[in-house]
Order: sequence, then structure tokens, then C-alpha cells
Amino acid sequence: MQIVVASKNPVKINATNLGFSTYFDDVEVRGVSVKSGVSDQPKSDEETLKGAENRVKNACSEFSDADYWVGIEGGICAKQGGLEAFAWIVICSTQKTGKARTTTFQLPVKVAELIAKGYELGEANDRLFKQENSKQKTGAVGLLTNNKINRTALYKQAVELALVPFLNPELY
Repeated sequence: MQIVVASKNPVKINATNLGFSTYFDDVEVRGVSVKSGVSDQPKSDEETLKGAENRVKNACSEFSDADYWVGIEGGICAKQGGLEAFAWIVICSTQKTGKARTTTFQLPVKVAELIAKGYELGEANDRLFKQENSKQKTGAVGLLTNNKINRTALYKQAVELALVPFLNPELY
């Protein structure tokens, strides 16, 4: 089974591989670079979902030799005076689409302040936690949970849930 992830980020590729491998054997996942068509740091649920949908559409158009295409877009949104982080996962085949959103988690005030100054979430985390390229490693969730929950684990579950329509075709 050939799966194209619309990103070269190793976290997104690994989460997709693990999520698909929960249900299927002989999974081959490759990452490709495509445009999301949204801002580098999506700041709403709608914009984040649109980014994942655009990634899938662009990957399917540019790399048509797959069974599934996966778009993963991380985003943030303001909630009750703070910021929350999450991601949308969109999976397409030639016949259907599945979508799922990760759980959300609250970001620290210092991260929110850096984002307000124009930093992306990954850059803000790197500055606050004195890391380098954390978004391709544990991500904010890993840094905040002492790596008990990392970005791969967060995305893996949502990949598994986005596959629900494919696992139950008679219902979708």
C-alpha cells in the first residue's frame, strides 16, 4: 500500500506510518513537499483544516501514484484568554475522504506572547525551551509533557481516527 504524506516532516511521516500500520500490513509511506495554501502558522480551526485539505489536494495532483494521500496541519486558536494547539489530519483515496482532529492542549503564556510577536509555534518553543527544530521532534506537546506524549503519538491517534471511513465503507 502506497501512502503519500504531504510533508517531509519526519514526525508527520512516522505518525502516518504508525497509524496506517495499526490497520494494514505492507505500508509504504513517503513524504513529499507541497504547499498548504494557508499561513505558516494557522491561527484558527478553519484555517488549519483548510491547510490539511489543501496539502492532500496538492499531493494528489502532484503525486498521483499512491493509494492514499495524507495532509497533516498543525494549528493554534485562541480560547478563553489563552492559546490552544492541535492538528487536523485529512486522508483521501480516489473514492473517499476521512478527517480527524487531534486533542487540544493549552500553551504557556510565554509561548503565546512569542506567537503574538510573530513567531510560529515551533520557533516560540525553541526559544522558550532552548531547543532546535522541536517541531520535527517532540513538538510543543512533548516539551510540555516531559515527552510522555510526543507529537508523533498525538498525530498517530488522529491518523487512526481519520481512517474510520475507510475501515467502515458501508457506513460512509
